[in-house]
Amino acid sequence: MDCVVRATVRDELLHRLSEGRVQLMGILNVTPDSFSDGGAHYGLANAIEHAERMRLDGADIIDIGGESTRPGADEVGPAEEWKRVSGTIASLASSAALPLSIDTYKASVARKAAEAGVVIINDVWGMTRDREMARVVAETHSVVVITYNRGKADGAINLRDDMAAFFQDSFKLAEAHGIPREHIILDPGVGFGKTYEQNFSALANLDVLCETGCPVLVGVSRKSFIGRLTGNPVDDRLTGTLAANLESICRGASILRVHDVAVHREALTMLEAIERAK
Repeated sequence: MDCVVRATVRDELLHRLSEGRVQLMGILNVTPDSFSDGGAHYGLANAIEHAERMRLDGADIIDIGGESTRPGADEVGPAEEWKRVSGTIASLASSAALPLSIDTYKASVARKAAEAGVVIINDVWGMTRDREMARVVAETHSVVVITYNRGKADGAINLRDDMAAFFQDSFKLAEAHGIPREHIILDPGVGFGKTYEQNFSALANLDVLCETGCPVLVGVSRKSFIGRLTGNPVDDRLTGTLAANLESICRGASILRVHDVAVHREALTMLEAIERAK
């Protein structure tokens, strides 16, 4: 993708977020082992078909992942991860139909993805796992999703205070590398380095993230804490997902990362209609 086109795609997305328009990020896992849809969209033809379906269903962003981040998943080397995602990125970026995001914590993969047209680097380790990530974000002028992820759950911490401290450290790291504040999106990191109870607390304390002025991304789609609460298997967690996501919007979330795009688009349309009637 031409760098001017890429910058335009990025800036249009940031403008929509600045206007308070909730964005749907459709999940495109090109992996054989993701917790919900592992293997379903593995292979270029399947991935492109699913991305187009999500676009038609109302996705605003496509988030492409080449390594499962579910607990216990096997790590994938950067060469294999790039091999999995490169064709899909090249195909989708060529049309510039939607902004693309790369779900990776590896700086080398993030750099290649940005050079190929991706505008968002979605790092579930919040630029802490690979110390080169902040440099890559800055040098490629990418938007970055910084996820609150301590790595290991600790039920004794005050989650609200710890989350605030984590993001303050993130801002210092970003500033040191020249990443503009307006290029930062924050994610409470539901399912990452948290106890079962802390997943709910992270959502209940979204104001900690919103008060920074950065857009907030919430990714709870079909996750295990919903299944533990409801007793439902992974393919039957839509109701719980919707409830958590709609409540998150009410608490200030700007982006919802979801598997079920069409249903969420319908729900957002209803919310927007009610809001316009005030």
